[in-house]
Amino acid sequence: MSDHSGYSDKDVQREVAELQAQSATAARIFDLRRIIGGLFVLYGVIVTIAGINPSDATLDKAEGVNINLWTGLGMLLLGIFFLVWLKLRPTAPPVPEVGAEEMPE
Repeated sequence: MSDHSGYSDKDVQREVAELQAQSATAARIFDLRRIIGGLFVLYGVIVTIAGINPSDATLDKAEGVNINLWTGLGMLLLGIFFLVWLKLRPTAPPVPEVGAEEMPE
C-alpha cells in the first residue's frame, strides 16, 4: 500500500507524530483553567485597585464594608488557585487510538 501513495511508512509515522504533538500543544494552550485563572487575576487586580481608596459614598452604599477590596482579593485568590492547579496538574496528552490497520500481527 505504501508503494502506491508515494510516502514511506516512516514518513507517515513522522507526520502522525507531528500532528499529535500539535494537538497536545493546542489542548494545553486552550485549557479552561488558564483562561478562567487569567481572567480572574486580571479582574481581581482591577477591582482591588478600585477598592484601595474607596469614597465615603461607596462605603455608605455597602454599609461600611469595603466590598471592592474584599471582592478583588477573593478574585485574585481564585485566579491564582486556577493557575497553580494548571501548573501542578497539566493536561495529559491525548492517547493515540490504535486502529485495526496499526495492530501488530
